[in-house]
Amino acid sequence: MKSPLLLLASCILLIPVDGNAQQVIFAQPLSPRIANYTISVSLDAEKKILHGKETLRWLNTSKDRINELRFHLYLNAFKNSKSTFMTESGGQLRGDRMDAGGWGWIDVTSMKVHGGEELKSKMEFIHPDDDNAVDQTVIRVPLSKPVLPNQTITVDIDFIAKLPKVFARTGYSRDYFMCGQWFPKIGVYEPAGMRYATQGRWNCHQFHANSEFYADYGVYDVDMTVPNNYVLGATGILERDRASGDSTKTYFYHAEDVHDFSWTASPLYKVVEGQWKHVKIRLLIQPDRVEGQAQRYIESAKTALQYLDEHVGKYPYPNLTIVDPQWGAEGAWGMEYPTLITGGTYWGIPRGLKWTENVTIHEFGHQYFYGLVGSNEFEEAWLDEGFTQYFENRIMDAAYGTKTSFVDYLGFHMGDFESSRSGYTGMTNPKIAPTFSYAWDYKAGGYGDMTYYKSTTFLTTLQRMIGDDVMDEVMKTYFERWKFKHPCSKDFIAVVNEVVHKRLGDKFGKDMNWFFDQVLYDTDVCDYELTYVHNQLVFGTRGYVDSAGAKITPREPQDHKKALTYESEILVSRLGEIRMPVDVLVHFDDGKEIREHWDGQARWKKLTYSGPKRAIWAKVDPDNVLAIDINLNNNSETNEPVSQPIWKYTVKFLYWMQNILQYSSLF
Repeated sequence: MKSPLLLLASCILLIPVDGNAQQVIFAQPLSPRIANYTISVSLDAEKKILHGKETLRWLNTSKDRINELRFHLYLNAFKNSKSTFMTESGGQLRGDRMDAGGWGWIDVTSMKVHGGEELKSKMEFIHPDDDNAVDQTVIRVPLSKPVLPNQTITVDIDFIAKLPKVFARTGYSRDYFMCGQWFPKIGVYEPAGMRYATQGRWNCHQFHANSEFYADYGVYDVDMTVPNNYVLGATGILERDRASGDSTKTYFYHAEDVHDFSWTASPLYKVVEGQWKHVKIRLLIQPDRVEGQAQRYIESAKTALQYLDEHVGKYPYPNLTIVDPQWGAEGAWGMEYPTLITGGTYWGIPRGLKWTENVTIHEFGHQYFYGLVGSNEFEEAWLDEGFTQYFENRIMDAAYGTKTSFVDYLGFHMGDFESSRSGYTGMTNPKIAPTFSYAWDYKAGGYGDMTYYKSTTFLTTLQRMIGDDVMDEVMKTYFERWKFKHPCSKDFIAVVNEVVHKRLGDKFGKDMNWFFDQVLYDTDVCDYELTYVHNQLVFGTRGYVDSAGAKITPREPQDHKKALTYESEILVSRLGEIRMPVDVLVHFDDGKEIREHWDGQARWKKLTYSGPKRAIWAKVDPDNVLAIDINLNNNSETNEPVSQPIWKYTVKFLYWMQNILQYSSLF
């Protein structure tokens, strides 16, 4: 095995400290390191309270004079039923509901410029996204002395936080703690020219029901004090730990070039370790799941590491922590933080149900899209969730089979992409909103379907159109160009245009803007139909026509077979508003096939053929390039009876249902 020093091209140096602990030093900063935190926090496990001291060193990388700071106080989303998060969500997230009396909050008890002015009295709750004056998830802090370009301000903050019962990614369940978005975190200052900013501005949104997070890269030095019988995991690398005389233990973690920090603690965790090249994998798992689920977690993480290393780029960190939340803490399932992800499974889940693998691979994918490429999930969630869903589908299907990667159990099969696509195509209203929308603007629903499922469906369509190699070059170029930065949709589209033109010329036009205008910025759907296949029999020199084409009655004895001529007509229709180039395949009764290309612009296209053989069937989009086509059932038409009756599939489904019910009775 090569050393991490060689694998990361001399960027990372591992120095053993205190036995198994290790310090990570990046010889060259990978990110701008704008927000740098030093935090000490202690957990009162009985009262579910955090007591914290934070020092923030913030660098003004813009050309602007910064006259105020803005901070997220995310835990105040759970302060009462009137916060923006609670009113938008109705008190639930992904089917998980806030427990009665399970409120949480965060209070800043002191804030001041290091060695300078007191800021606590100047703090003001603001609500930049709505008119909810009760919401307290964002504060504005005016400064008497501005932060000049290339200047750093250091702010000392004391805070106290009450963790909620586990809900919406964070909180406690009995003696299990998942601490996410637990400290005052500065927003992102976007100078003119960054993303969509025409002038310098703070991008610091309230905590919304659909949105996740957006922050700048930096360095975190965090020490966490917990009961000494607790096992702890966190973003970054453990440098050392120290036992105290009061039945507590303090863990010191260091993380570089990350934009968030989370941690977890529980006395029940069992630790299982694995290794992939330079990456140490540490799984914190519930005791009853070790035997059946531990290796599934580890192996699926390795699968994701290998695939993304080959198809996107290098994972620069030396470690990955996987957290398995305990029973009752399902609100913490399936979440991503830098170098730390949460999974989700139960004891006894059979291998044919790929839940463990699915969640692990998806959440690890976020190490790239949100973690290393830091797009704004508040405003353009598709760049995070859509890209991650897309690579989840690719990885799952490659590793476990295109027809079996989601479910392969008791005779029932479904692929991971197949499942994702059905999430979009099965919507009651697939026109509910553009995918390019702020997370909180999905007023009538559809956030998950558009952000996850439609996004992966049109990205898969793009891949099938331009080819696997070209798509991989697109993703690699985008990753290398924008890692540790904050790109937006137009930046990704620019990479697509650049790479497609370089590799394919003008095959799809001067650019691919027409594609994204339809699938990303608009609400239209794609639906091509093979409307009909008609044959008309013309035979003999006298032009006798049997319009039914079923019976031949020659007018006079002759070798009529030599004179048979069929006129075949195929009609292809565009039922949806989206216009895509598409092929049509026509199959004749002698086995001959003709493939036609149609630009897909008109409402219909008629294909006609004349010859001795009949057209038996035809199919629009025979290679299934247009994954985004809303209805594949109307893509083909035949003149022959269907040889496989629907009852075959009905019986198969009923057999599967019978077996799954029998299996569930065992629990």
